[in-house]
Amino acid sequence: MQISYNKLWKLLIDRGMKKKELQKASGVSAASIAKMGRNGNITTKVLLRICIALDCDISDICEVERK
Repeated sequence: MQISYNKLWKLLIDRGMKKKELQKASGVSAASIAKMGRNGNITTKVLLRICIALDCDISDICEVERK
């Protein structure tokens, strides 16, 4: 199993927002955004910051993929 952030990328497209804008709005580092681009593990603190910036729930930005 692994985590997927495809929901986040789709949400950004729907809102007309770029990754750089998300980084600035949430205060998340570029390294964390890059990790998410590779479906890497990040802390729940980072996920919370993104959720606050986008006014959404964690389930709106990520999901577990079963292989």
